[in-house]
Amino acid sequence: MKVIENLKVKEKIYVEKLNNGLNVIIIPKKDIKKKYMIWGTNYGSNDNKFVVDNEVIEVPNGVAHFLEHKLFEQENGINSLDKLTSLGVEANAYTTNDHTAYLFECTDNFYEAMTELMDYVQHPYFTDENVEKEKGIIGQEIMMYDDLPEWKVYLNALKAMYHKNPIKIDITGTIETIGKIDKEILYKCYNTFYIPSNMLLVICGDFEPEKIIHEIEERLIKKEEKNVPKRIYPNEPETIAKSEILEEHDVSQPIYAIGIKDKIIKDGDSKTLVKRHIAIEILLNLLIGKSSSLYKKLYNKGTLHMVPNFDYEFSKTYAHILISGYSKDPYQIYRQIKNEIEVLKKDIKEEDVERIKKTIYGGYIREYENVSDVSRMFLADYFKGVNSFDYLEEIWKVDLEFLKEIIENVFKEDKMVISVVKK
Repeated sequence: MKVIENLKVKEKIYVEKLNNGLNVIIIPKKDIKKKYMIWGTNYGSNDNKFVVDNEVIEVPNGVAHFLEHKLFEQENGINSLDKLTSLGVEANAYTTNDHTAYLFECTDNFYEAMTELMDYVQHPYFTDENVEKEKGIIGQEIMMYDDLPEWKVYLNALKAMYHKNPIKIDITGTIETIGKIDKEILYKCYNTFYIPSNMLLVICGDFEPEKIIHEIEERLIKKEEKNVPKRIYPNEPETIAKSEILEEHDVSQPIYAIGIKDKIIKDGDSKTLVKRHIAIEILLNLLIGKSSSLYKKLYNKGTLHMVPNFDYEFSKTYAHILISGYSKDPYQIYRQIKNEIEVLKKDIKEEDVERIKKTIYGGYIREYENVSDVSRMFLADYFKGVNSFDYLEEIWKVDLEFLKEIIENVFKEDKMVISVVKK
């Protein structure tokens, strides 16, 4: 078993690749009561075109999310989510653009819950009847999200940035696309992507790594090891699709999302990707964070009433910055952010950078204190090709020269878009 240690947080992770190709990460937490398990597959809403046995398969949008819903339903009529809840554990599942995950958190009944989770993830049960029934349930979810202005403004920002990349399509699909899903499509996608070599299982809590590996192996069904499927994605231009999308909705005040499209680092190693992410996070704090001069100015004018949300979202197939929030004048914020980017290109103060680094680093440390946060972090980073421990090391290597390089190459006006929803 491979052991990776980070002395800064005094954490060890144990990494094991099982005989069937499944990768497992164990994060021991001595004397902690909470336990967490998350099992994910590197299969998300973007993976709609792939190759199986030299045949190109294309499926409707929304299949990955549909599969996530359907796996809970078992042939004996029991819903596994109900079973897990009856055990007193907090269970859930989610689908992203890149992966799907099934999880639970508990203090008691861990092994019973582990048995149930590993059973339902490994035993899909799809019929014509239960697939049709699920279409109605997911259809209601789609309509609910269509009515959420916060979701619309986010999705429209992605549509403005991307020409062809499937990230601009709602993870749930549409009423039309889910109508095309049948049990054969679900089984095809399950058998293609829910294979051990395409999955990662993370467990965090007071466990002995060797013992928990044995418990996992006891619950795995025998599967013939398969190669990870080849996915096909459209060629995405580096340019933005459109500079602005404005939509009317019944909102009390306008909602905005400002996007900056970044290039994809296809061949970057973990440290390269992490260092870039950290640099962008520092720059966003300098630009519009709580202690920034721009935020203070906009707050004092009444243009902003709270710090905008900002994030850098990236994977092996997309990368972009998003800044979002509420304001009576979103376009004023957009103009001011553009102006402030030019100011920062000329002058980044080292004392501000060091202060922000310490704040960000503190946030990284806190993630290791929570069993769910650290488990989900390692899972998501793994599917990006990132070692989570690298954030703790690379942050101190981000200097002024690197920040200037990133702000020049990433924060470009011709890569910026704005999405607004207003009354």
